[in-house]
Amino acid sequence: MSNPSYLRLLSDGTLEKRVADLERLLERCTVCPRDCLNNRLNDEIAACYSGRLPIVSSYTAHFGEEPPLVGTKGAGNIFFGNCNLRCVYCQNYQISQTHKQQLKNEVTHERLAEMMLELQTRGCHNINFVSPTHFAPQMARAILIAARQGLRLPIVYNTNSYDAVEVLRLLDRIVDVYLPDLKYADDESGYMYSKVSGYKEFSRLALKEMFRQTGDELVFDDNGLLQRGLVVRLLVLPNDIGSIRESIEWLRDELSPRVAISLMAQYYPTHQAETNKRYMLLSRRIRESEWMKATAALEELGMEEGWVQEFDGASYYYRPDFSDADRPFRDIRDFE
Repeated sequence: MSNPSYLRLLSDGTLEKRVADLERLLERCTVCPRDCLNNRLNDEIAACYSGRLPIVSSYTAHFGEEPPLVGTKGAGNIFFGNCNLRCVYCQNYQISQTHKQQLKNEVTHERLAEMMLELQTRGCHNINFVSPTHFAPQMARAILIAARQGLRLPIVYNTNSYDAVEVLRLLDRIVDVYLPDLKYADDESGYMYSKVSGYKEFSRLALKEMFRQTGDELVFDDNGLLQRGLVVRLLVLPNDIGSIRESIEWLRDELSPRVAISLMAQYYPTHQAETNKRYMLLSRRIRESEWMKATAALEELGMEEGWVQEFDGASYYYRPDFSDADRPFRDIRDFE
């Protein structure tokens, strides 16, 4: 296992300075593009319904992520409560949009660090922070504490991409693997279905910054486990609401045709999308024809790296050098 970059930042004092810089953003909160300007250091509640302390709904060895993150012993997932988006189809809305109930899950930075060390002790291959955007400074503080106590796992930043570039710059070399969702290729859908302004612009700026830090190379260890890189998740939505082809085209032209893509078929109608007639276009699972159109776009646009889920969303196909008898993976290039 290679040493993650944050250990070098720890040794020269940079990590502590970065954490302090991130925490200053909480004083007039600009941690995400909502720019609430609330003083979260004084426990004022921002638009994400979060204050000074992190909220952790659960933490566990998780086997539902991409195979090179899961390996044999699981990704060390830490699920933050609340969210800076309000997606009407959120599959984790019980965690992300129930802020009153989530208050009981507030933890100290020290406790968050303990969770990371416990996941490492269990044999997890990484620490995968799920929905970390609104708690990025708290996450960094906990990494500092845990690193001083022996944390040695790669850090995965599993985000909705509505991130502030200033925050991402401060996370450079604290985060090893960026795992962003690119949800929409237009602002109208972002406002309609996730209740934020400027999603297209802010998400693309965020992805450019992630790419600046990692480039298009995925770095694996000798066991095929992902140690560093950028993997962009694209969830296929009904009626092509996410404009998948346009997003793939942008990734190819503005970043690189070698940027790894994880194309996902696991959408199902839940939360408001299941019951509110206003969101009728999202009220069904995707059709096979929609899925085939999305996978065809990968080939037609010449994308070279990544993987796709099976149509039923049950598992991933991936690179043939990270497979076993129970996991039939295959490279995107096999679609050509």
